[in-house]
Amino acid sequence: MPDLPFRRVGIFGGTFDPPHLGHLAASSEAAARCELDEVVFVPAGDPWQKNHRRITDAAARLAMTRLAAEPDPRFRVSTCDIDRPGPTYAVDTVADVRAEYDHPIDLYFIIGADSLANLYTWHRADELCKAVKFIAVNRPGHSRREVDLPFGIEVEFVDMPGVAVSSSECRRRVADAEPIRYLVPDLVDRYIAEHGLYRS
Repeated sequence: MPDLPFRRVGIFGGTFDPPHLGHLAASSEAAARCELDEVVFVPAGDPWQKNHRRITDAAARLAMTRLAAEPDPRFRVSTCDIDRPGPTYAVDTVADVRAEYDHPIDLYFIIGADSLANLYTWHRADELCKAVKFIAVNRPGHSRREVDLPFGIEVEFVDMPGVAVSSSECRRRVADAEPIRYLVPDLVDRYIAEHGLYRS
């Protein structure tokens, strides 16, 4: 039996509260520039770095992420972080996503370039850095020259298209009865309205 070729798989974790067009643009750009066969969106179960604010119920965030990712055949959604009890750590996400494949894969972890400098604070960061390569997405206005790379990690930098939108801004706009159409996918916009999410 011939050896199966390694597939290049990107992991994109986050709270996705809600998922917006910036998430999709970053994933699409990473897939194109780094020749990824697939990007796996992984909504966080219990994001330990965001315990300063109330997070929307995991089932709603998962539903919105599926609606956002479904139209692109390169994207899929994993529930591994939601299914795993306890705090969500990237090193566990990587191990669980790898276990979802029965063929060889090269794993890439998609991260904002501005988060690289704080990577050393992540749980079992040295183990994480050995398990994956990183794709660092440069957000508009951020220079890769400003990034200090810890641990001598392997990073591919990707320049993000100019999509200036954030989940926090989307939540604020909904709470203030302002539109978020064209900031999130239409199906996500509809889901938020139908379920009354983010209203003050």
